[in-house]
Amino acid sequence: MLRRDFLVLSAKASALALVSPPFGSRDEAAFPPDVADLYRRSLILDSLCGPFATDTFPPSETALREVKSSGITAVNCTISERTYEGTVTNLARIHSYVERYPEPFTLVRLHSDIGRAKREGRIGILPGFQFTEFLEEDPGRIEVFRDLGVRIMQLTYNLRGAWGDGCLEPGNAGLSRTGVDIVHKMNALGIAVDTSHSGIRTTADAITASSKPILISHAGCAAVSPHPRNKPDDLLKALADRGGYVGIYLMPYLVESPTVPTREHVMAHLMHAIKVCGADHVGIGSDGSIEGVHLTDEQKKEFDEDIARRKKLGIGAPGEDRYPYVPDLNGPQHMEMIAWELQKRGQPAAVIEKVLGANFSRVLGEIWGTA
Repeated sequence: MLRRDFLVLSAKASALALVSPPFGSRDEAAFPPDVADLYRRSLILDSLCGPFATDTFPPSETALREVKSSGITAVNCTISERTYEGTVTNLARIHSYVERYPEPFTLVRLHSDIGRAKREGRIGILPGFQFTEFLEEDPGRIEVFRDLGVRIMQLTYNLRGAWGDGCLEPGNAGLSRTGVDIVHKMNALGIAVDTSHSGIRTTADAITASSKPILISHAGCAAVSPHPRNKPDDLLKALADRGGYVGIYLMPYLVESPTVPTREHVMAHLMHAIKVCGADHVGIGSDGSIEGVHLTDEQKKEFDEDIARRKKLGIGAPGEDRYPYVPDLNGPQHMEMIAWELQKRGQPAAVIEKVLGANFSRVLGEIWGTA
């Protein structure tokens, strides 16, 4: 699911959310002391996430309080629109937003900015792209946006593009010749190649073509639940063998419709990914927001309109009949809850720390450089 910009997650919740409310402000007392301590001292990186659950501006004091309380170090936020103009507007909004709220937020342009955000107790914003149409029109824009601080770019969305096939494209033709050139260009510029919405062959081709590790910033495991947005084991293994990273998302595609996903479904995918990829290559890319989703009639209407829009554009995926989040992992404690669930499953502190953010930080350092 696309996250349009820094402020926007179409706030969508299932009927289950009415009896399973968001966590609210983070409460360390809700977790065992060793989990709370590990979380407090770790890098906490969500490889696809927006701070707020709605586009209300300015955000409410309650929303700001929730986000500030999260303990999250940095998030990869989608800012791309289908047009160049819309994307420039979103990037400008991020800069103005961080300028207005410098106490909780900071921009991440270099790898060292992640550590700085942790030391300062702020949330680092990593602007990222999911749409590619406006880049396909003029590949020179890749370098322009890189210099403006966008260091994570997806090769395709769900359908066929000039660079390759997305995960809903039945042809599954892989990267085009131009797409291979674009991967090389992104390698040279120090931009992370993301194939979360790419087709199976496109992802495999990108892994092979790239001289640097690549990302699957937000996806699931096809072996656990077959869905076009979930990746098969051979791709996950190939990704890990080349040093790459996969972030497990908190989305309905974790389980077949009409089931509403729970944290147990998330953990099934996460544990499978660790088994296939190894503990050095897996994290969380929630594809959600730090702030909890609070259902309203207006948000229900927004959800219905968004589903209709996506269907009309042909980019809607199977299973978009449920709200795109996990009700019992909803809110600023979602990463801490996952840490506790990992501990319950016997994972040592070193592995938990990697999944919480060290793995994503490591791969970005290898792609961007560690300056």
